[in-house]
Amino acid sequence: MSRDPRHDILFDAVRLGPVTAPNRFYQVPHCTGMGYEQPRTLIAMRAMKAEGGWGVVNTEYCSVDPSSDDRPYPYASLWDEGDRATLARLAEGVHAHGALAGVELWHGGLRSANQQTRQPALGPVSLPASRAPWQARAMDLADIRAYRRAHRAAALRAKAAGFDIVYVYAAHTYLLDQFLNQPTNPRGDGYGGDAAGRRRLLLEVLEETREAIGDRCAIAVRIEVDDEGTPGVVLPPERRELFRQVAPLVDLFDVTITDYYQEMGSSRFHKEGSLEPFVQEVRALTGRPVVSVGRFTTPDAMADQVRRGVLDLIGAARPSIADPFLPAKIREGRYDEIRECIGCNICYAHNSLGVPIRCTQNPTMGEEWRRGWHPERVAPAAAPDEVLVVGAGPAGLEAALTLGRQGHRVLLAEAGRDLGGRVARERRLPGLGEWGRVADWRIAQLGKLPNVEIYRESRMGAADVLAAGPAHVVLATGSAWRRDGRGRSSPLPLPGLADSPLVLTPEQVMAGERPAPGPVAVYDDDHYYLAAVLAELLAREGRAVTYVTSADGVAAWSVHTAEQSLTWQRLAGLGVRFVLHHGIQRLEGETLELACLRSGAAQRISLAGLVPVTSREPEDALWHELSALDHSLATLVRAGDCEAPGIIAQAVWSGHRAARAFGGTETAAERERPVVA
Repeated sequence: MSRDPRHDILFDAVRLGPVTAPNRFYQVPHCTGMGYEQPRTLIAMRAMKAEGGWGVVNTEYCSVDPSSDDRPYPYASLWDEGDRATLARLAEGVHAHGALAGVELWHGGLRSANQQTRQPALGPVSLPASRAPWQARAMDLADIRAYRRAHRAAALRAKAAGFDIVYVYAAHTYLLDQFLNQPTNPRGDGYGGDAAGRRRLLLEVLEETREAIGDRCAIAVRIEVDDEGTPGVVLPPERRELFRQVAPLVDLFDVTITDYYQEMGSSRFHKEGSLEPFVQEVRALTGRPVVSVGRFTTPDAMADQVRRGVLDLIGAARPSIADPFLPAKIREGRYDEIRECIGCNICYAHNSLGVPIRCTQNPTMGEEWRRGWHPERVAPAAAPDEVLVVGAGPAGLEAALTLGRQGHRVLLAEAGRDLGGRVARERRLPGLGEWGRVADWRIAQLGKLPNVEIYRESRMGAADVLAAGPAHVVLATGSAWRRDGRGRSSPLPLPGLADSPLVLTPEQVMAGERPAPGPVAVYDDDHYYLAAVLAELLAREGRAVTYVTSADGVAAWSVHTAEQSLTWQRLAGLGVRFVLHHGIQRLEGETLELACLRSGAAQRISLAGLVPVTSREPEDALWHELSALDHSLATLVRAGDCEAPGIIAQAVWSGHRAARAFGGTETAAERERPVVA
């Protein structure tokens, strides 16, 4: 298949001051959970993006000196010569594939509690430091001069490390943004007091950065079109004047908005290209190239942004994680091979947890160095064999696809008619339609492999498995939500749930079953998305819904995926009642008895139905049955939820690993750690 000529525009070179981007595919700075602590992991991951055709590959936020550390979150740093040498390796890895390398210089200001360096946090004013019970020091003129020197020194190290683009970071409520915004800058000196004072520090830093490195490096500014004082108001007069003053000092505007939950918007709440109404004026206003994000995954949408003059470069973080080879696939016309981001934000969640990012769609993300996994290639099997994979959910589909690409003959047996397992069910729920790409992409790729046969409506017992005659079996039979209430809050069944006709499991609700007319309670002891989505579904159907959770907030774990506040708002808008930090004591008839997990205070709810979302039972009966037999199977392994129920990303990774390890070919994972000689 050849490339559609409409997409040729995406492969134009773009001049950025003294450097030229080879195409319009631009991996914006994004967090990785790797930072300076796991440099080999980071270098390999960024280089893979360049190999896949991204014309510009940037670092994550990079601290300029010890007055800004973001522990416990991993981040990049350019404090000294050691940091320069490490990041030079990253730039080399990116350059090896013809891409430009960029670095985002950063100071957190009030948002840096400095829990590692123990230096006082700094800010325009003394306010509480982020995530800590202490305050920042209000920067005096000596502090401001010291910061400017540190930023200039970091820029010179970036240039020496070989970076082509150097960012001045003035967004996301970090230090320069704190000076720009009136709510965080009430200063009365020359660095505050009025609009000119508030933008003085940014202009000085830009001027000094350009003077220091602008002869060889492009200068980019990451900046928002609105401000914290008037969020959502696009380019108000003060901000418009700021953009005009900044324009002569920069080669590229990386523009965004103050609403990070929209910028980082999950597919449940925001669709592709949602920032266009906010950023569309910047190019005409400044006369400079513009890049912005929008979770772009389709080449038509990308080309349209460029053709209409909205963007010069297509910014991406999550799409470049889901498919590092997205540009190459568009370039070569391999559109059906694009592994589209589903917008679940599992990548962002794991950086928030202080560990390397991972991806629901791309199980090799973060494993490029540690395990030597490539997102597009697996080594062919030395001796192809026949493998039976039982279960066509996320783990089974991924295992079958990877085994098939290795050259094995794969028999994929699915008990039901639909392929995709839990994804096939959940994709029908409100906001989760794009999650169906996990199944759709794998099914499409399997259809290209003549050595893979798919058998639907083929429930397998132990006798069936052995009668099929394979020497190797991968079980990916999934899991099912428990109806008895066992979970985080109680390892024992909750009284009255298991046998109550009022109780419906999530699978029953997703299959179309409903309680009798009347009020419904959804009990969330899982703390991720499903209980909230089921509550939304029932509320949209006109039910009076009470959302009960053992956590302190709605869908508590989704704070890591930048979805919690949006979930809370949506349910509240639908009239859902919230009962937080309560556990179920018992269900008697139509009365649900709850108790506060702090005070023990009881309350009762009358209801017509209860949906417990607590924990899942691995559907591993076939595993135990086969394990108990005296069989001649050379391989019998589990993958996905039947081994350990988890999120979809874990199931996909488990299936991928099972296939990579087939035949004992997997080597031990590498480990990054300091070694004291």
